[in-house]
Amino acid sequence: MQQQDGQIFVGASRKPDDSINKDEYLTLKYGNRHGLVTGATGTGKTVTLQVLAEGFSKAGVPVFCADIKGDLSGIAAKGEAKDFLVKRAEEISLSPYTFEQFPVIFWDIYGEKGHRVRTTIAEMGPLLLARLMDASEAQEGVLNIAFKIADQGGLALLDLKDLQALLNYMSENASELSGQFGLISQSSVGSIQRALLVLEQQGAEHFFGEPALAITDIMRVSQQGYGQISVLAADKLMMNPRLYATFLLWLLSELFEELPEVGDPDKPKLVFFFDEAHLLFNDAPKVLTERVEQVVRLIRSKGVGVYFVTQNPLDVPETVLAQLGNRVQHALRAYSPREQKAVKTAADTFRPNPDFSTADVITTLGTGEALVSMLEAKGAPSIVERTLIRPPSGRVGPVTDAERQAIMSASPVAGVYDKDVDRESAYEILTARARKAAEQDAAKQAEEQQSGNAGSRWTLPGFGNDDQAASKNQPRGRSGYQRETIVEAAMKSVARTVATQVGRALVRGILGSLKR
Repeated sequence: MQQQDGQIFVGASRKPDDSINKDEYLTLKYGNRHGLVTGATGTGKTVTLQVLAEGFSKAGVPVFCADIKGDLSGIAAKGEAKDFLVKRAEEISLSPYTFEQFPVIFWDIYGEKGHRVRTTIAEMGPLLLARLMDASEAQEGVLNIAFKIADQGGLALLDLKDLQALLNYMSENASELSGQFGLISQSSVGSIQRALLVLEQQGAEHFFGEPALAITDIMRVSQQGYGQISVLAADKLMMNPRLYATFLLWLLSELFEELPEVGDPDKPKLVFFFDEAHLLFNDAPKVLTERVEQVVRLIRSKGVGVYFVTQNPLDVPETVLAQLGNRVQHALRAYSPREQKAVKTAADTFRPNPDFSTADVITTLGTGEALVSMLEAKGAPSIVERTLIRPPSGRVGPVTDAERQAIMSASPVAGVYDKDVDRESAYEILTARARKAAEQDAAKQAEEQQSGNAGSRWTLPGFGNDDQAASKNQPRGRSGYQRETIVEAAMKSVARTVATQVGRALVRGILGSLKR
């Protein structure tokens, strides 16, 4: 029993008397019709994810997936003939059951367990940034204005310090800018700045900067014709669930923007596994959920299959759930009313099998057993079958640190993303302008002081010639604030030039990020 051309062998279904019924396959032609893998903790979701990833890789399809617990990293090492794996292979008549390692590229936002993966503030866009910071509607509006000002001023927003500098300028010139772009509340700006500080403390500064991830580097095919499997180390990243979910959503939006239309290819161009999918939709505003539904619906024509992995089918909104054609349902528990509703929801999404009650079987499935329904002829879902999932060919369990380092050293992207590049951007431009403005200001003050000495007038601030002093000090902004920060001085300089610079026409993607 082998993987057939154009299909991925998933497992063998069983009859009501537990005898083997037939083989179950995922058809590659419908691999871009998306999918769902659900089940309670410990029921075998991660192994199912590994089996699907291995199948796509063998078929020459690149895969991107997140490694939440570290177990999935074993896909990069050759499997071992453990008793429970050999037993499952015998149960489903998988012969020969061979072991192999798969081509893997490890990624890590923090650069500890994989190559650094980054994006820029500009590419992230205001909508996803607002989601990342849990911003209010007013704060999201300020972020949109910030991006507009950056566009018109030719200021590249690459990292957090670029955005902080721009926000400082907006706060200093709120009244003037509000007349051009709409109300800019200083309190909203301050709230965003505080949120950015929190993000920085949570490690988000590692995510923003250059070199930014090139989409082509997660769509590689090895010399042997296997699709490269990109594994994102997410055990540490999961400590900040919002950053994890926003990063994966950004990656989906980049794929949507950059990939050309291909219609329905014979096999996907890329398969994207979104593990812990409930983090994407928890407390998400309606507009974001609608955008996600749009991306999932439209990215299919780009040849990308999106597979959501989560514990409960209720974690995924109905509008998104309706787009997921290939389904693997592991066991669910039904102790609480919500869990009972989840069982009913899961059962109702399958095409019924007259041999058993889907709702009853869901609660009795064993580990590594699942209800499987894949798209078949003409894209219609198959009748749900109770299926023993095949054992993987790669290692079940994590790689060692030494093995991980060896794989990273031999990676096709070794050395490409491992060092930060801090090219000239908004902060550097503003700093240079600030120095120039400070020099001009100092020269002016010296000239005024010289002129005052020549008139033999000696004054102190607030004593005598108040009107004249006020007139001279007016261009300096706030009275009494004599030690401006570099950024504040720079922002005042930018205010005089931003209105005269030619704005750049930028195309924003479906999630509001900038095209490169």
